[in-house]
Amino acid sequence: MVEPSKRDWKLYREKIGEWQEHYMEQLVKEYADYLCSDLPASTKFWEIEKRIKRDRKTPGVCIELRKSDMFWDIAGLINDKVISMDDLEEFSDDLKEAVALILRR
Repeated sequence: MVEPSKRDWKLYREKIGEWQEHYMEQLVKEYADYLCSDLPASTKFWEIEKRIKRDRKTPGVCIELRKSDMFWDIAGLINDKVISMDDLEEFSDDLKEAVALILRR
C-alpha cells in the first residue's frame, strides 16, 4: 500500500476534529432521544453508560493520529458512518483508492 502524501496527511489532520465533532453531535442527539423515552430511569442510566463506554472507543470519538494508520482509520470512520466517501473529495485519488481497497476486504 502506498504511503499517504503530505498533502493528504495535512488535510486529514485538519478535518478529523470536524468529523469527530459532527459524529459526537449525532451521538448526543441519540442519547437525548433515548433519555426522553418512557423507560425506567435505571434502565436508561445503565444503557447510556454502556453506550458511552462502547462509543468512546470508536474512531469517531477517540483516535490516535498516526500517518501510518491513516488509510485504516479513514476506512473505520466510513464503516462507523462517521463520514462517507463523499467526504474525501478533496483528498488524492491514491488515498481514495487505498481506502476503497480496505473497504472491499
